[in-house]
Amino acid sequence: MKKNIQPLKDNVLIEPVKTNKKTGSGIYLPDNASEKRSNEGKVVEIGDSSEIKVKKGQLVVFNSFAGTEIDDKYLVVKNEDIIAVIK
Repeated sequence: MKKNIQPLKDNVLIEPVKTNKKTGSGIYLPDNASEKRSNEGKVVEIGDSSEIKVKKGQLVVFNSFAGTEIDDKYLVVKNEDIIAVIK
């Protein structure tokens, strides 16, 4: 069941992406091999603040410990915790 989640004010709803990490020797580590969650994700919804500079669908990098988890699928993070857009 998909929920309709609309973040308020300067909050952004992000769906974290699973990324495989590559070690220096070329070995790929799956996302679940690390205790740390991914700090990259896709913007799903944005709040109504004019301060928000990201758009729906963009891939972004956010602070590692930012946000509130929702249903183990989404994160709601503050706009100020988004540190880069991946192009």
